[in-house]
Parts: sequence; structure tokens; C-alpha cells
Amino acid sequence: MKVLVINCGSSSIKYQLFEMEDETVLASGLVEKIGAEAAIITHEVADREEEVITGEILDHREGINRVLRLLVRPDGGVIKDEKEVAAVGHRVVHGGEYFAESAIITREVRTAIRKTIDLAPLHNPPNLLGIDAAQAQLPSAVHVAVFDTAFHQSMPEYAYMYPLPRILYQKHRVRRYGFHGTSHQYVAQRAAVFLGKPLEELRLISCHIGNGASLTAIQHGKSVDTSMGMTPLEGLMMGTRCGDIDPAIVPYVIAKEELTLAEVKSMMNKHSGLMGVSGFSGDMREVTEAMFDGNKQAKLAIDMYVYRLKKMIGSYLAIMNGADALIFTAGVGENASSIRQKACEDMSFLGISLDLEENAKRCKKERVVSAADSKVKVLVLPTNEELMIAREAKELV
Repeated sequence: MKVLVINCGSSSIKYQLFEMEDETVLASGLVEKIGAEAAIITHEVADREEEVITGEILDHREGINRVLRLLVRPDGGVIKDEKEVAAVGHRVVHGGEYFAESAIITREVRTAIRKTIDLAPLHNPPNLLGIDAAQAQLPSAVHVAVFDTAFHQSMPEYAYMYPLPRILYQKHRVRRYGFHGTSHQYVAQRAAVFLGKPLEELRLISCHIGNGASLTAIQHGKSVDTSMGMTPLEGLMMGTRCGDIDPAIVPYVIAKEELTLAEVKSMMNKHSGLMGVSGFSGDMREVTEAMFDGNKQAKLAIDMYVYRLKKMIGSYLAIMNGADALIFTAGVGENASSIRQKACEDMSFLGISLDLEENAKRCKKERVVSAADSKVKVLVLPTNEELMIAREAKELV
């Protein structure tokens, strides 16, 4: 069974084609700059050199059509006919309260996704564009929506509600939703396999740390709390996002700097975090390198980043009465050994101790980086959201 996974942005399409019998990736790629004269397709097939193709791609429908032509072409294709694609898994960022699990896309499902556009105005509209385009090009396939927010619908009410007038929830559904759910769910399942225990018996803290970052407390296989909130701005300090701040700062800055609300929103999302504190970059690699070169602002940015990360880990240890494993995943979590080390320093009282030598190794594989006597296992588990989406689609089909 073959499943095509699609993740659409406003001017991009990320895709992977899986053979689900052995979960191998037959082809993958990225379509960029849709709507421009010089759109770019980066296409890769296993054991072959990466191809870069440029040309005009006016919209998402044409972009998906170009991808399908690459997949079925006589010379270099990986399938003979488009009808070999049994299912298409679509990443949808926000499912609101409508979806606690993935869903086959029907008219009703599409309507519900549209209703959540106000909650994810930058993401759900292009997600819907991708669904429209793929359904037009692959009418015989089953199309499945996999929601970033679905995994967190298991949070108890006291965890997802804000201490605001209840009318705001009743009228506008103002509450915590959480994000990165597909990644948190994937690494939780991998942790259970890696540790050789049923997921339902484990208490896990999953740290998805990339340019965007979130933590999730996972108890008995369910999300019981997560750091991102109604939007991906809440929670940890991130590459360009501020994370948790005093909300009174917003009207204060608007008054003092004579900024518009849109300008302050842009500042908090695109010019804060590592970027705002360091003054030059939101890329963890660049900020870390500058710190080692003696840049004081870079050091402050890293110190703030790790401090907030440690506080969140500690709070999740408190609400679950400990943890069986602490998981690091995504770009920073998987690759930045110095961040893992700093986050786990002086945590032995809470049962967390690192094997410094093992943690420092550069390795892309799943592994344990905690010391032998650490009560809490510290795991580095590469995430694979695309495979998780493909599995969800296969299961529904």
C-alpha cells in the first residue's frame, strides 16, 4: 500500500511517498515559491542524486500535478500509475475542538477545518488548498487529515482552560490547544518500543525543540499538558518567538513605541526569542557558535533559553509525580548536545543524570544519553512526523 504525505504552506508543498509494507520512503521533495515564475522543485528518490527543477508553478494544483508527474514518469519514476496511491495524508495544523484524532476528509470535515481558520490563519488556509488540489489530482485515493492539535485533546479541562471570563471560551473557544502533536505522539510511541514497556504504563516528557519548540507531558499514552497554547506563541523561548511573557507588556509597548497591534504581533513572533536577545540570529547553531566565541548577548540568549526549558521540565515532573523518560527531538533537541547538557545539569535530585560522553556523540540514531544510574532515562529520538501521518492514513484506510 502506498501513501502520499502532503504538508502545504502558503507557497510550498512538502511531500513524501511511502511504501507502507516496510515503511520505506520511495520519493520525497519540496515545491517552493508557488505563484512565482521561478518556482523550485527539489525531488529525491532513494539511491539517486537529488534533482532541482525550476519553472513557473502558478498554484498548488499545478504544484501537486508536477509532483505526480515526477512520481510516474517512465524514466526515473517510482510508480507506474497515480492510482497506485491508495491514500493521501494531509498535515492540518489546527483541528480546534472538532478533532481528537485523524479523520477521512469529507464535506463535514472540510467545513470544520474552515471553522478553525481564525485559530490558525497562516496555516489552515494553505492546508485546505493542498487538500483541494490533491483531491482533484487523486480522486480515487482516500484523503485523510492529520491534525497537529488532535493529540492534545486529551488534556483535562483544568490544564487547557485559561483563567479568563468563561464567556470568551463559550463564544470564541479561547483555550489551550497545543501543537507539534504528531511529533510528540510519534516519539512517545518510539520511546515505549525503545524502553520495552507498554506506552500506557509510562510517564514521558517530550521536548520537541526546533525553531519552534514545545514540551508535552504524556501520561499513560495521553497528553496531559503542553507548553504551546491557543497559538504556537505561548510557552518556551524559541528561535524567533518570545514564548511566555507578561501580557501587560503588549499594551505598554504599543503605547510607548506607538506601534500597531499587528506590529507587536510580528515582533513577538518573528523578532524575539533567540533572535531578539542575541540581536543577530534565531538559529541555535549560529547563536551557540557566537557564545563560544565570547559574544555576551549570545550567552545570555542561551542561558535564558535553557533556564526556561529547565523550568518547564521541572513543572512536568511535578504534575506527573516524576517521569520514566525525558525525550529530546527535532532539530535542536536531536543535534544540540550542549543544550541537552545544560538542560539536564543539576537535575540529579529529580532523577536526571546525563552520560556526558554519550550525549556529546554526533549520531542520528535513537539512543540513551542518560547515565546508568539515572532514574529518568534521557532519550534522543529523531522525530518523523511524515511517517506518523502515513501510518494514520493507512490505519483509517
